[in-house]
Amino acid sequence: MDDVLVVGEALVDIVHRGSGIVEETPGGSPANVALTLGRLDRAPVLVTRLGRDERGIRLRRWLDESGVEVRGVDAARTATATAHLDPSGAATYEFDLDRSLVDDPAQLPELVGDVDLLHVGSVAAVIEPGAEQVARLVRAARPQALVTYDPNIRPSLVDDASAVRARVEELVALADVVKASDEDLRWLQPGDDVLEVARRWAARGPSFVVVTLGADGALAVTAGGDVVSVPGVATEVVDTVGAGDTFMGALIDGLLSAGATGRGLRAAGGGGIPSSELEALLRHGARAAAITVARAGANPPRRAELTTLAA
Repeated sequence: MDDVLVVGEALVDIVHRGSGIVEETPGGSPANVALTLGRLDRAPVLVTRLGRDERGIRLRRWLDESGVEVRGVDAARTATATAHLDPSGAATYEFDLDRSLVDDPAQLPELVGDVDLLHVGSVAAVIEPGAEQVARLVRAARPQALVTYDPNIRPSLVDDASAVRARVEELVALADVVKASDEDLRWLQPGDDVLEVARRWAARGPSFVVVTLGADGALAVTAGGDVVSVPGVATEVVDTVGAGDTFMGALIDGLLSAGATGRGLRAAGGGGIPSSELEALLRHGARAAAITVARAGANPPRRAELTTLAA
């Protein structure tokens, strides 16, 4: 079994729907990625902070039911993200969370150990002091692990935009595979064409960079400059909560199925995955995301559902 480690926040989404209904559901970008991988039978480990309160108990149960092992660091309370949905189902967020991954950096080695694939992203990867702890993990794991990264920027949490942009650039250079939404890139590089941003990132270290485009599908740029794109999968959108995280989890699943390794991608100089296989990875992610947006909340598909849609 592949040893997959996901590092970052797990929280409770408090969703305010246009109808006036308020719902609480488990979430958090890294937790959603881990959940997707668990439902695709990858047995991931999630390193995160959780309270011992009722919300934390719900989160642990939610993750356990999908085959995710939690290595939790105790927090005073479980983090929350309040999401307000517009008429199209798109969400904006307000956060209440601990900004540190661990209380003592000496805890990090025992939480992580040896891994084949490390995924990091979102709030935990850019907001200090947790961001430096995450970067330290990436540097330590990179010699033996394939590293994937999703910035998943939350502007409402950003106090220092220049510091966040610098941290993102550092993690992009350390990662083997980067996935970002077009909204992320427009916030990170305002005024720049998203394809050109992806080209610059791909030239800095990753084997390839994926940009998700919502209903318009996704594209990828390789370190060698090749561009691959796929259309979106037609579906009726309930909301977009967890869609990008589902895409990321499915992308990682596809990499594992292809036998990709960090050393292999780096040795190949960006040509480790042929364009045809890269297109298949994008389609795999797009199908998974289409299932998630067709139902409420971060509710990624299980392997059987994804296989059925692909048939």
